[in-house]
Amino acid sequence: MLAAGVLPVPAAHAEDPPAFLGAAGQFMLIRPLKKAPFAAVDDEKGKPVDLARRLEGKVVLVNFWATWCAPCVTELPTLDRLQGELGSDKFEVVAVSVDLKGIEKVGPFWKEKGYKHLAIRLDQRGTMMKAFGTRGLPTTFLVDHKGNVVGYLEGHADWASPEAKALMRYYIERAK
Repeated sequence: MLAAGVLPVPAAHAEDPPAFLGAAGQFMLIRPLKKAPFAAVDDEKGKPVDLARRLEGKVVLVNFWATWCAPCVTELPTLDRLQGELGSDKFEVVAVSVDLKGIEKVGPFWKEKGYKHLAIRLDQRGTMMKAFGTRGLPTTFLVDHKGNVVGYLEGHADWASPEAKALMRYYIERAK
């Protein structure tokens, strides 16, 4: 993931963050750290959003998903709850749709599901998804307040669980 020479490792040392398990695997730490390859994505109006500038100094959970991906649809409500509970000037969940039809597909889906805390972000060309080295959907990356990708999870998870919140708080507390 991300680049050659980057090793995913499970949390194992006392200074490591709390462990977190998704439905298909464990949250994997990345060593050495690499800068997040943020790219511009579109908002619900088709306007570009410069994520690197907008998210500077925040801990960010970046989730790649699509409306046709059943595990993605399962985990999106938990991402919405996580953003509602922990979203602040120090933390943000960014759910990036890679649907090829963009807002034409995502807009009605979003309205139907009633998400209240997540902003619509669209990566129709998959530019940012490819830059992150995403191999499948859903995949979620955690970026620290310095802009480094610290770990990832492939597959869906309950991001509103106490374990997920403990992982987020571990990094949020270090952003002070």
